[in-house]
Amino acid sequence: MTSPPSPTPVGRLGPFFAAIWLFFLVTPLHDAWTRDDQLQRWTGLVATLAFAAVYMTLWVRARADRARLVEAPPLRWSAAYVVALVVLGGVMIAVLGESGLTSVVYVGVALVMVFPLRVAGPVIVALVVVTIGLGAVEGWGSQVGTAFGLLAASVAVFGLRTVLSRNIELLRAHEENARLAVDSERSRFARDLHDILGHSLTVITVKAELAGRLMDVDHDRARQEVADLERLSRDALADVRRAVEGYRELTLPGELAKARSALEAAGIAADLPNSTDDVPSDLRELFAWTVREGVTNVVRHSGASRCVVVLDATSAEVRDDGCGSATGPGSGLQGLRERAAAVGATLVVRDLAPGFSLRVVHHP
Repeated sequence: MTSPPSPTPVGRLGPFFAAIWLFFLVTPLHDAWTRDDQLQRWTGLVATLAFAAVYMTLWVRARADRARLVEAPPLRWSAAYVVALVVLGGVMIAVLGESGLTSVVYVGVALVMVFPLRVAGPVIVALVVVTIGLGAVEGWGSQVGTAFGLLAASVAVFGLRTVLSRNIELLRAHEENARLAVDSERSRFARDLHDILGHSLTVITVKAELAGRLMDVDHDRARQEVADLERLSRDALADVRRAVEGYRELTLPGELAKARSALEAAGIAADLPNSTDDVPSDLRELFAWTVREGVTNVVRHSGASRCVVVLDATSAEVRDDGCGSATGPGSGLQGLRERAAAVGATLVVRDLAPGFSLRVVHHP
């Protein structure tokens, strides 16, 4: 997996932009500084500064969770931060009076940042009602403006959180798509490697056995079989390289030629078509894989004396007169079934009496 991108300049300056909104705490700070009572002065200053520090810590933590695609932060630490803000805000109101009410706006924002709307919404409504009600305190002015600021800031942050949540969902979907793409490519490579090496190694094994039997009987024929072994090994290596590079195209005439050679080496009579002109171009690769898989199974498993390949415009069939070309749902047949399904075709396997038939049929 690739490493996450480095933060952009705007992203690195995110905490700075958030800290700008602490400007509204300047009023309670100034009010605390101008108090004649030393206890009220220092209590107000410490409570306001601590309130700002807790709020910024909460904001940075929530932002870090979003960066890690954590949509809902743990309730334990969220509640602890919010409770700390409520306590410090209460101290500010108790010591500084009306100017301390500025804290309720930040408390409302914090609630929306860390709690779901079903939890934060009722609490914010209660805060709005209480804030308006505090306007009745003697010497305090109307708090409708503060209540409106609390409501507006909460709605704005809720909108921002909604956008961030949607972005998190998109990122998760992107990661899931990337994971599925990797899994699909792994399956494709495993299937191709099985098909390519399974066929090539089967032919190489048969030819090696034939060369061993001919070594003391017919030196020239044995030498020819060894030369074929070298050629087939090189072809197999080239096929593997193409599979690694993602090039999987086969040619139907080429597969028929290889099938004839493999069947001949295995001592199986081959009845193969002389032309592929009737096969549409969009089915040639699928039918090439069909011939490869079918003939490989005939050579490996059937014990047949004769193999027939039949091609027409809508189907490709490989059948033999042996005891059965497939012993179970191997990965080769599964891979061929997947290739057929991808182009709207069906793989049909059936036992004959005697023999076995593997047929791929395209449905126009």
